[in-house]
Amino acid sequence: MRRDNTYRAGWFFIFRIKIAAVKARKSRAFVIVLFVLFLLPLTACSKRTFLIKEPSTKEIRGECVVLLHGLARSYRSMNGMQEILAAAGYHTVSLNYPSTKKNIESIAGEDFPPAIDQCREFNPAAIHFVTHSLGGIVVRKAFSENRPEKLGRVVMLSPPNRGSALVDKLKKWRLYVWLNGPAGQQLSTAADSVPNQLGRVDFPVGIITGDRHAFFDTWFSFLIPGKDDGKVSVERAKVDGMSDFLLVHESHPFIMDSDYVQDETVYFLINGTFRHQKDPLPPVSGADWFSYN
Repeated sequence: MRRDNTYRAGWFFIFRIKIAAVKARKSRAFVIVLFVLFLLPLTACSKRTFLIKEPSTKEIRGECVVLLHGLARSYRSMNGMQEILAAAGYHTVSLNYPSTKKNIESIAGEDFPPAIDQCREFNPAAIHFVTHSLGGIVVRKAFSENRPEKLGRVVMLSPPNRGSALVDKLKKWRLYVWLNGPAGQQLSTAADSVPNQLGRVDFPVGIITGDRHAFFDTWFSFLIPGKDDGKVSVERAKVDGMSDFLLVHESHPFIMDSDYVQDETVYFLINGTFRHQKDPLPPVSGADWFSYN
């Protein structure tokens, strides 16, 4: 009887181990699938196109805003921000540019100017700019060559204005190069990188950056010294000559979807400074479980 019980107990133990192994494999598969589902939208890029929205309110400001998405993203990532700007009375032009196919110089010289031309068709009193990540560097590079007439104000969200330590670590990886292209190689913290060669800004710039990272950026955050948003450190988002700086509890991929960030962006475009709420809103509803300190 003891031998039978021992035999059965042994097989039961092995059976439980097999079930645990199957669950583990399914769990890993789920994580991989989840990662791919998030990776694909973040790596979307295409040829140059525009999404134009006219003011959705009767109180039209007579000004235009150009929106630029970040590296390996698309104009869709700025849809929420564009809706808020249109509701605030602005004409808006969201530029969709091939961020992973060209270097920064080509984007600034070839893809960026047509977006300004689109704004000019509204005969605006001022042309403002709202950018995410790489978009801010594109604007700085373009303005170093040719500054548009009727330049208004610029809000940069999570810009690598002094480069990113993440690029220092990953720029030689084949996967990184494949995903991020030539422009991704130009965002290091080296003195000769494009951001660090552009120098001080001399136009109205407000910068908003985050101090949380998305769960899929946990390893990236570990590679970046100091507080960061999973892609860029807080200190390296700053640039000499900026008009104002605002730190929020948001992550790099989702910062533009924060109600608080959207509100502060509109406020800066109107007033040239941020409101600086003492108690900022928590991360955007529905995305707070993605982010970690």
